Amino acid sequence: MLAAERGAAANTIAAYARDLAGAAAIIGDLAGATRDDLGRLGLAWADLAPSSLARKASALRQFYGFLLDEGWREDDPSPALPRPQTRRPLPRLVNHGEVASLFATAEELAAGERYGAVRDLVLLEMLYGSGLRATELVSLPLSCVPRDAPFITVTGKGGTQRMVPVSGRAAQALARWVKVRGTEGRGSGRGGGRGGKAAKGDSRFLFPSRGASGHLTRVRLFQLLRALGVRAGLAPERLSPHVLRHAFATHLLEGGADLRVLQTLLGHADIATTQIYTHVDAARLVALVNARHPLGGG
Repeated sequence: MLAAERGAAANTIAAYARDLAGAAAIIGDLAGATRDDLGRLGLAWADLAPSSLARKASALRQFYGFLLDEGWREDDPSPALPRPQTRRPLPRLVNHGEVASLFATAEELAAGERYGAVRDLVLLEMLYGSGLRATELVSLPLSCVPRDAPFITVTGKGGTQRMVPVSGRAAQALARWVKVRGTEGRGSGRGGGRGGKAAKGDSRFLFPSRGASGHLTRVRLFQLLRALGVRAGLAPERLSPHVLRHAFATHLLEGGADLRVLQTLLGHADIATTQIYTHVDAARLVALVNARHPLGGG
């Protein structure tokens, strides 16, 4: 149901499966569980963080909703599940100076047109310049590279697609990458010949994996980005693909971007998710009201 009707991503389905399996390990058969059984989960999960507790309870509530819809149960025991009060945490950020340092380091490394260095520069451009999620970025097909219009089509959560703008500098970096990528593995004795491994340039993905049959993984993207951050003088724990996505959103908002536009660029289904950035940029918003509102100067 999650895959066919809701179009949930593989990572989401796997997370639901883990949460249901964990609950079943505590109380046994979930399909036949009573309210008392679910009440025991609150004690077993007492030491969990509120966000983790909320996620597990949500998975079970949706599971029992599914059983009711299918007619496999006549009652819903999920009201007995704990309902923690959670607050969405403010995103971690890197400032403009740190972003500039990252790009200076990446561009210096890519000056020699080395395969890995040019790839890392493009990854950085797309994370910070277009606000892509890690999974969206690593799974981009080679066919997405813009030729006329400065946009790429991205497949986001739930299989929804959106158009994302590509800046002029990102387009230049992409062109460099496509050229370097296309020669990898050819004529080097590392594949491409008969009976050998396929060249990376033959992959249908924009960022091929080492074996060229798949794409770069999210974990590898995380590792590459942190390594680049260390070379740029940033603490490794301060940097991740999602931190750069947050920086993209916050810095756009600082520059005066409309919240609805930001929602579209980020691929958020609910504007409430995008509104977290109004808290991050609260000082600028106060200054904006004081400067632009008719009574602000009084």
